[in-house]
Amino acid sequence: MEKRSADEFDRALARVCEWCPVCRSARKTPEGLAWQFVKGVEEGICPFCRAYARVHGRMAHEKLP
Repeated sequence: MEKRSADEFDRALARVCEWCPVCRSARKTPEGLAWQFVKGVEEGICPFCRAYARVHGRMAHEKLP
């Protein structure tokens, strides 16, 4: 699958990931249970996590800078 830049639809999907309680917990406490879950599903299953990665340039489980 080729990589593409983020568009308005990607930003809307990423916004869901930003407000997702599981993803927020994963970003807040790395190495926790939520972090392990998000790390496992973000690439292959969750379209919101994939959009988050395209928009923000980092994976959904990575701690905020």
